[in-house]
Amino acid sequence: MSNGRKESPVIRTIGRAGVLAVLAAVLGSSALPAATIIGEAAPDFALPAAGGGNERLSEHRGEVVLIAFWSSGCAVCAAQLDALGQLQTTYRSAGLVTLAVSVDDDMQRALRYANAHPARFPLLLDRRKDVSRAFRIDRLPTLVLIDRRGRVRYMVADYRRTDNSYVAQVRELLDDPL
Repeated sequence: MSNGRKESPVIRTIGRAGVLAVLAAVLGSSALPAATIIGEAAPDFALPAAGGGNERLSEHRGEVVLIAFWSSGCAVCAAQLDALGQLQTTYRSAGLVTLAVSVDDDMQRALRYANAHPARFPLLLDRRKDVSRAFRIDRLPTLVLIDRRGRVRYMVADYRRTDNSYVAQVRELLDDPL
């Protein structure tokens, strides 16, 4: 209200983030997740990997981390995971770490998918969906890009084979020193 205008009752009730979420839903925007955490410290997590062992996000501080949220029943997710494997191979030596978090309801199905489609990065199992809730994931596939300081810098809630904008974002973060 510092500019002299009255704040609408909608904004007072649900807040600016809620308004953005409603606008994204109404407009069908796929570039902006309904509720983003861009600019915030990435929530730490530890999840079991389909191939064994555990992955903890905080162990990758100092590296650029790309987290792909996926489901075994999502055909678009499968195509994206394939593309991310190539990206990981290309930029691993520059400090890129890729993690894929399954949000499947049926973890056995997720494990079968992981065994049938070996990836070049860990496929993690979010059994209780705590991680997807912490990152406010509301659609699949969603990519989250985290800088070397551990801050969420980008979220991409759509995947099109012809859109490589997230590759430019990965390069930008890799070029940014700690």
